[in-house]
Amino acid sequence: MLGRLALTFALAFAGAAVAAAPTKLAPRADDMSLGSAKAKVQVVEYASLSCPHCARFNADVFPGFKAKYVDTGKVRYTLREMLTPPAEVAAAGFMMARCAGPAKYFKVVDEVFRSQDRWGEQIQPVFLGIAKQNGLTEAQFAACLTDEAAQKEINTRVKAALDLGVDSTPTFFVNGKKYEGELSLQQLDAAIVAAGK
Repeated sequence: MLGRLALTFALAFAGAAVAAAPTKLAPRADDMSLGSAKAKVQVVEYASLSCPHCARFNADVFPGFKAKYVDTGKVRYTLREMLTPPAEVAAAGFMMARCAGPAKYFKVVDEVFRSQDRWGEQIQPVFLGIAKQNGLTEAQFAACLTDEAAQKEINTRVKAALDLGVDSTPTFFVNGKKYEGELSLQQLDAAIVAAGK
């Protein structure tokens, strides 16, 4: 099933147009966000579920960042989806998270990141286990991964990221200022303080 996604996403990075970073990223209707919409600072992370650096940020930095800034209403955090090799695996993880619903999206994303070291040759059983833990049946999981409309939507989101000049993960925008690569909590602290001035 994951193999069928390979052809769909194999060319996700072809023909990327590079544009200057905007001063502020406009919210998208399909954004997945946490925190107050009234927060003065917006942090947008472009991540891929198959990116080990993104997984490390998710495990080591994100919990502290969320507690300090998102949960206190100081920052609005948005995760935007990118696909890095194997793109079909990253796409499957994101599609599954969206199928689980907005309330479970970030929980599924976290579980997929934390499952990276268990992928090996058989990723599908790992993903099916995550899907079931989050309320999806095996039939719903299968339907989710073969949903052509959802595949087109994720390709559209990836193209929008490429059009912004995002070509690596993780990439962060803090009130529109671009930061590439894995950030520590201290680096995020500095970026958020600068953005709040």
